[in-house]
Amino acid sequence: MKQYIKRVLLVLCMTVSLFSLSACSAGTETKGKELDPMTAMGVSQSAEGLLQNIVALDEAQAQELEATLLEDKEYGLAGGVTSWMSVMKDTGAFVGVISSDTVLSEDDEYVSTVMAQFENRNAEFKMFMTEGDQGLMPTSIAFTPEYTFGEKMEKAAMNTLLGMGTVFMVLIFISLIIAGMKFVNIFEAKMKAKQEAAAPAAPAPVVEAVEAEEGELVDDLELVAVITAAIAAASNSSTDGLVVRSIKRAPGAKWKRA
Repeated sequence: MKQYIKRVLLVLCMTVSLFSLSACSAGTETKGKELDPMTAMGVSQSAEGLLQNIVALDEAQAQELEATLLEDKEYGLAGGVTSWMSVMKDTGAFVGVISSDTVLSEDDEYVSTVMAQFENRNAEFKMFMTEGDQGLMPTSIAFTPEYTFGEKMEKAAMNTLLGMGTVFMVLIFISLIIAGMKFVNIFEAKMKAKQEAAAPAAPAPVVEAVEAEEGELVDDLELVAVITAAIAAASNSSTDGLVVRSIKRAPGAKWKRA
């Protein structure tokens, strides 16, 4: 397996080298201009060769080659292998090349487009290349299968169903949380009632005792005033010089003898 991967990697590198040779002579002259037919044909043929090398890989070989390319920092080629793994089940085996073309973009990138026929459907192989120190190097490679209208609608319906289903599941979950809040309130009320029932009885209000003491004090002041006035009248003197220190109830027998 490793020897096969190394061989495939060598073929890919040789194909990339063909890119460099195809456009090396005309690369400077065509920079920012229309590609001449010979250069376009050479790059297109190289793109077709790279396509055939990639689609010859099965899934296990593609995974191993992808890892090797990433280790070597060949991100453009690695992206093409990754794209092939994502569509190989939909396209089936490679049949042949239908057409190919290469143009020079406004950003001075070589864009090669190859239409390929597979067992299940046709697919577009598009590759973007730029000139570097080693010549033309792929910067991006992608496979785009051609799906029928019915297949596109089916995928759109599945995506819509998945998106709406996710939204409704989240809304149902939030509704359940909100509905469960009332049970939390009921539980808190029961716990509060148990705590109140277990708490000791509160002491008697102090306000009543204070009011009673104030009432007794008022009665004592009135009694002091009456006794002071009686003593002043009996001694034929003024109340200014009289001070009542205390009041004590006399025994009942003495009042009876008076």
